[in-house]
Amino acid sequence: MSVSPRSNRGPGAAGENRAALIAAARSIFASRGFDAPLSAVAKAAGVGQGSLYRHFPTRYSLAVAVFQENVGELESLGETDDSLGALLAAVTEQAIESTAFFEMIEIERADASAEDLGGRIRAVVASRLGQAKATEGVPDWVTTEDVLLGIAMLAGALSKIPHDDRTVIADRIWTLLPFGPSASS
Repeated sequence: MSVSPRSNRGPGAAGENRAALIAAARSIFASRGFDAPLSAVAKAAGVGQGSLYRHFPTRYSLAVAVFQENVGELESLGETDDSLGALLAAVTEQAIESTAFFEMIEIERADASAEDLGGRIRAVVASRLGQAKATEGVPDWVTTEDVLLGIAMLAGALSKIPHDDRTVIADRIWTLLPFGPSASS
């Protein structure tokens, strides 16, 4: 995925460069872990390290940007499918590809950005849970906190599993819980 740095196109390319950096970070961190060299991210994005650090002064700020994009995808999923099962299936796909980001958020839990992301995820889950109890067979005793705990358990387990085995393990985890995508299908 290596791309040669493009010539400096000035401030007009800032949005494009930012998007390329986020996409590259998603790929590099997924394949090489959260500790992958940031120079690899810049190279994969086709920008210089100066552009990387102008947009994302720290590794954490870059990871937050990727996670914000992930959460935005989860929030917009409700426009096409507002079921809890669809939400958890999307979370699972993200967790399979992005375990490094879950680890990072866990480490920086008290950071305002992490708290905001956590609040947004909590809101998406809470908005789906009531309907899931009525239409997806989720037991009445399941709370938003239970679903969030299930997501945390999934992310934690997948972070220690080789990439090729994550889908099978994710399916097994959701089978154990009364609200996972497999439990409601």
